[in-house]
Amino acid sequence: MNLFTGESSDAFFGGEVTPAARRMLDQIAGATPAQIEALLWTAQASSPECLPVYYLLYKFHASRRQFELAEKAAQTGLSQAARQAGLAENWREAVANGADFASTGPARFWLFTLKALAFIMLRQGRSDEASAALGKIRELHSGHGLGDDVINALLEGTRNS
Repeated sequence: MNLFTGESSDAFFGGEVTPAARRMLDQIAGATPAQIEALLWTAQASSPECLPVYYLLYKFHASRRQFELAEKAAQTGLSQAARQAGLAENWREAVANGADFASTGPARFWLFTLKALAFIMLRQGRSDEASAALGKIRELHSGHGLGDDVINALLEGTRNS
């Protein structure tokens, strides 16, 4: 289920969903925001290796302007994706050797989540940190349709105001 459009779908961004997480995600349709939040965090606790849950968590909280919770979900998802992709735990230390950022998988999810984290940092007024995250994205995977140009434009807008 797409949390934002209500459309039914069995596909989730970030990969496969574990059966335990799937049971909780299937309950989201028609749930209140408080119920959605509880279901998502419970799914994360029961299936911490399940990357799609982190995406749903940080998107849910960011859409509600709960940036501290969105950051917590993104940071935790980034760490999990780093472990799965064989990347450094600290995103500042990540290098492209051995990681396939172009194909679907944990490395691509990691890169996308770093972009989301940059957006969250920017929304919290942390433009220097957002700029550093965007710089890492450019270093690892420049110009391949990730959408970081939108965040770059927002960053530039904050610097010019």
